[in-house]
Amino acid sequence: LFLLLLLLLPRLWRRGAVPLEPPGRAVLITGCDSGFGHFLALRLHRLGFTVFAGCLFPGGDGAQRLQREAGGSGRLHVLQLDVTSARDVLAAKELVLSHLPERGFWGLVNNAGISTFGETGWLPMEKYERFADVNLLGSIRTTLEFLPLLRKYKGRIVFMSSINAYFTLGNGIYSMTKAAIEKFCDALRLEMKKFGVQVCVIQPGNYARFTKIQPPLSAEEIWNELSEEEKTVYNKEYVQERANFFNSILSEGSTKGNEVVDAMVDALMSPAPKARYMVAKLKEKALVFVCALFPTVVMDSVLSYALSK
Repeated sequence: LFLLLLLLLPRLWRRGAVPLEPPGRAVLITGCDSGFGHFLALRLHRLGFTVFAGCLFPGGDGAQRLQREAGGSGRLHVLQLDVTSARDVLAAKELVLSHLPERGFWGLVNNAGISTFGETGWLPMEKYERFADVNLLGSIRTTLEFLPLLRKYKGRIVFMSSINAYFTLGNGIYSMTKAAIEKFCDALRLEMKKFGVQVCVIQPGNYARFTKIQPPLSAEEIWNELSEEEKTVYNKEYVQERANFFNSILSEGSTKGNEVVDAMVDALMSPAPKARYMVAKLKEKALVFVCALFPTVVMDSVLSYALSK
């Protein structure tokens, strides 16, 4: 009964809490060129927030679409933001401070990320460093710069993770960064409670068709990037099988990205946001359940079976 009461408390709190009023509050989102960040920026703008949309290519098609669809309200600011650049992150903070609305800085959404496919030995060290810098250190870099503002206004921090934080099927480099983000958020969430800052994690399933985060890879592309040592271990037929397998997973990705955007909006606006929002298909949630609760030998058997198919 006590555990049941603990589960019901957040819902009871939501009912009695005063809804958030977006006007006069600022939110910074990274990775707005496309995908979740792009559509979240437009949604928050329509709700009345002042939105700072960080784009890797501020002159690109995605950034230009944001400016067109926002019209001339003056509440959506598109800015250059490469999360691997300390200079860009500092410039983003200065821009936010110079255009801060009356109710201050409410939210930071660490959405920027990259993905790729390949077995561990297929990828060079430079690629591991790049992924860690974008997916992990980029989020940390941006968070540290904006923490003083978030503490001052008792705001929200939202991180884009993935169900791949629990398991990997040929994209261990991506899973590695998402698992690390989860642990960073666990520490940050506890530390920020005393300041009234809430930290939320979004865990989407397969939305590759919506985000285009991972383009399909041909076996020839993969083979040409392998080192000579790896080519003596693997043959082209094996690489072709793995490429077909991974590309088939990409083709099954959902196109209904609004589900994830809804979760991000709730994390920013709910009086009692969840620590984690898992937005995934039932079979994806079942796989996470197996990985989280069953012994590792069971998880390895399930994933090995999937790879063998």
